[in-house]
Amino acid sequence: MLHHITKLIEEGEHQRLDFKFEIADTHKIARTLVAFANTDGGRLLIGVKDNGVLAGVRYEEEYYMVEGAAKLCCRPPVGFSVKEWNLNKKTILEIIIPKSSQRPHYASQSDGTWLAYHRVKDQNFVVNRILMRVWKNENAPKGVYLKFTDVERFLLEELEKNETITLSKFMRHAGISRNKAESILVKFLLLKILEMHFTENHTFFTLHPAYMVQNVK
Repeated sequence: MLHHITKLIEEGEHQRLDFKFEIADTHKIARTLVAFANTDGGRLLIGVKDNGVLAGVRYEEEYYMVEGAAKLCCRPPVGFSVKEWNLNKKTILEIIIPKSSQRPHYASQSDGTWLAYHRVKDQNFVVNRILMRVWKNENAPKGVYLKFTDVERFLLEELEKNETITLSKFMRHAGISRNKAESILVKFLLLKILEMHFTENHTFFTLHPAYMVQNVK
């Protein structure tokens, strides 16, 4: 029967799982803690190399590094639980971070600034202004009010023709300000009309699958 840690390692790194050989920088580990807490929660295996090879760690040293990062380098502090595993004479720490109801959490940077992160697949990305506005409005008691004008119609027609659009392209082609473009995109995201996608180089938007299904019927 496979060990719990072996099963996790076989999954490889993904949106809810990350490997760390060791913790040498509390600022860097804070980004991962914040990203998990802001997204879907996840597990951090400490003492495991990126390729899945067991390296092992010293429990006390690594635990206190995580605790320090969670309390001092995350704002608000990120909650977590820890399990200690011994596999092949190696000590592995499993740090479990639940999805937070307090998002957004911010991680401190080495220059003293604070940034929010979210998790996409096996990467941590800085939260942009649009996603931040979505988070702040997703539980608004008054709901979302959308006035359907030529600009909103243009956005839908553009996506039906070209499938994807960026914020800058939407602004240029619709001839509107950045703030207005962001406001429309935020409302479309909240109403599940659009989906937002992230890569290392840019962010783009597509029609939400649920919206497309509704309009096919």
